Amino acid sequence: MPSQFPEADLKRLSRVSIHERGGKVRVEDLVDPYDPGPEFDRFLATVPRLFAGADLASAVDAVARAARGGRAVVVMYGAHFVKCGLSRLLIDLMERRVVTALATNGAGAIHDFELAAWGTTSEDVAAGLEDGSFGMCSDTADAMNAAAAAGRRDGQGLGEALGRKLEEMEAPHRSSSIVARAHALGVPHTIHVALGTDIIHQHATASGTDLGETSLRDFRILAAVIGDLEGGAVLNIGSAVILPEVFLKALTVARNLGGSAAGFAAIGMDMNEPYRAAVNVVGRPTAQSGMGVALRGRHEFLFPLFWAAVRRALDAGRVPER
Repeated sequence: MPSQFPEADLKRLSRVSIHERGGKVRVEDLVDPYDPGPEFDRFLATVPRLFAGADLASAVDAVARAARGGRAVVVMYGAHFVKCGLSRLLIDLMERRVVTALATNGAGAIHDFELAAWGTTSEDVAAGLEDGSFGMCSDTADAMNAAAAAGRRDGQGLGEALGRKLEEMEAPHRSSSIVARAHALGVPHTIHVALGTDIIHQHATASGTDLGETSLRDFRILAAVIGDLEGGAVLNIGSAVILPEVFLKALTVARNLGGSAAGFAAIGMDMNEPYRAAVNVVGRPTAQSGMGVALRGRHEFLFPLFWAAVRRALDAGRVPER
């Protein structure tokens, strides 16, 4: 029996193009990787190996050790990480085969997709809420929802489907897209959505069937990745709820199926200490084995420091081919 309650008619929405909407973050704002040399070593030597300094050293050592040993390094990141202009640093670690798998939420995928395709993202939410135009960008919704439909049709996860879509569109900035580069390199990149939380869900082109099936397939892909996490590392950068919850469930699936998902380093990076991130990623999964480290600081400062320290740690030994 159909619902007795009325629904909003999304076909009647007034929409705008991304060129009308614009954005507060542009692809030109993304920082580029460089070759950190001895001068960075001198700077790093001024960071005491005490308290947070010791935690930073432990996290860097864990990732470098995992990379040298050919073990998995899984990076989960929230949307704000992309908006902070850090995508190319993460891509650098992926291209060097340090990072072996990635995961983000729906908003992270949206910011990445918009930067790749149109060179801008992060609309003015307060202004858009005032006149009802927030999230009403037709370009983003229609392209990403079409990708989800194609992914469901072809048996792909949402990450694969969006990476393929950016390639098909010949997105002009796809070299700066985490999703597109992962697709090109054959690196698993999963996307985990909560229906109703993302701007592309506001549009008539959105399909719960398409988004749900492709995102659920990505959950199963992530569980398979985590099944080989022993001796590796997982980083959660800036996701307070969605990715910590997804990780905990994927981890128990991996262990239930007999995967070697123990003895890994779990590293949290955020500007505060979100409960689920602290407990579901750093705390509970490493309670019996492995190591849990929480690093606190703004992404704009903390991740470039971490990235450069990992690069220098790996200079001491070549990362093996995978």
